[in-house]
Amino acid sequence: MAQVDYYLEDTPEVPPLDVVEQVVSNQGWRLNRVREEEIAAEYNGKWCDYSLHFAWSDEFCAMHFTCAFDIRVPERKQKAINNLLALVNDKLWLGHFCIWQDEALPMYRHAFPLRGTDSISPQQVEDLLETAITECEKFYPAFQYVIWGGKDPAEAIEASILEPIGEA
Repeated sequence: MAQVDYYLEDTPEVPPLDVVEQVVSNQGWRLNRVREEEIAAEYNGKWCDYSLHFAWSDEFCAMHFTCAFDIRVPERKQKAINNLLALVNDKLWLGHFCIWQDEALPMYRHAFPLRGTDSISPQQVEDLLETAITECEKFYPAFQYVIWGGKDPAEAIEASILEPIGEA
């Protein structure tokens, strides 16, 4: 993800979703300002297209973020996927994975409380996006292994996070 200098950085009290909109636009990703308090975007990843959603809550003074996969969880695989979610979430420092029940889609979720601050910084948005996309790209194969490959969750997670050692 490209690091960009922002004109918003020194401007106080910029609405958080305006900062998100600027960061996502600067990445060149598709973006739609659904409502004043909601943004939808799309990122073309290594494994699939990810649907990004940002929502602002005045009530909680927080931004909610999701990054959904374009893979559906068949009903017969829900128990195995729930076990996979527990294993995956145990490895995360920020955010968590869950299933969007209405659509049966795996997604990464994170809430960003901002009470007492004027806004969110562009760097915080970049960090959020980088973390989410990195985790989604890392664990997408595990979801595939369970859903289509017939692996149990422990095998799937082990196979998905293997990192090569040395040089080829």
